[in-house]
Amino acid sequence: MEILGSTFDDSVFSEARDRVSASLSSYNAKFCEPEWFCDSAALDTDDSLETQKVYKFRGDLAIRQGNYQKALDAYSSCLLWIADNNLTIRRDVLEGMARCCTKLGQRDRALDLADLLSKEASNTSHLTSLLLLKVSIYQHFGAVGAKMSSLQQLCSLLPFNPWHWFSLGQTCLQLLESNTTTGSISSKRCETTEKQVSEETEEQEEEAAELREDRVWLKACTCYIRTRLLLRILRQQQSSFVLQRSESVLQITEEALQQLNPREATLQALTEVMSEDLIPEKMREDYQDGESLTSVCLQSFRERWWDKILLTGVLATDGTRTDTKS
Repeated sequence: MEILGSTFDDSVFSEARDRVSASLSSYNAKFCEPEWFCDSAALDTDDSLETQKVYKFRGDLAIRQGNYQKALDAYSSCLLWIADNNLTIRRDVLEGMARCCTKLGQRDRALDLADLLSKEASNTSHLTSLLLLKVSIYQHFGAVGAKMSSLQQLCSLLPFNPWHWFSLGQTCLQLLESNTTTGSISSKRCETTEKQVSEETEEQEEEAAELREDRVWLKACTCYIRTRLLLRILRQQQSSFVLQRSESVLQITEEALQQLNPREATLQALTEVMSEDLIPEKMREDYQDGESLTSVCLQSFRERWWDKILLTGVLATDGTRTDTKS
């Protein structure tokens, strides 16, 4: 055989093939557990950044393993080594600590850490993460009123995000189905001064009113209608699995509205109110992630939508029909 002017015997290629096809002898490589990368020896350093990284890695690893006390200890140690100007890592660690405290049943400490994060929030991304954290805390401890309040704040902060509206609607529907709408659960801890006690009492009374069955039913209808409106607008810009998810949630939304069974006049009134601000140009420009909070004029859920819903009068004409279909 001649290749590029040189002549090779076929036996050369035969020998090469034999060498390639020969089976490899067994090879027992050392398997390195994740803990190997954060061995105690790694902490024997004066470099605060390296020490911080090791503790952070230990915390993240412990969470993945479901060891929340170990993760909390590692995050607490990590916090001591974080530079004052490293706000991103600090927020990440504080959130990790709050989630660990939640899993460990330490409600007050989890809320204290959330309060600390709220003081350091400087943009809408920070506030969104904080509210999602609070939702998970309240969900874990069964604080339904406080969870709904945080979801409403998310809807006010990001009014064109259908998933927050859908979550709020699902929470309302679950309340109706479980018949837990009596009483209220305040998201605040008890304070000692007379003024604070008075303010908390008023807040509890307001939450109790909002958790009445007819109002929860109306809010569920409102949220599902808003979800449907947003998904129908956004799906024109979606493709692949995102579109599949939207179609799936749309189906769930339609089924929920059938279960809630509002009158046609109620559907029309709620749709009119909830579509007033759905202007394409406004949806592209308002409340962009990362925007400074100082430039965000954040109206409350009540001011922006709920008061208008109540003024339609549908609660009086249709609110007594809260016997949702099973």
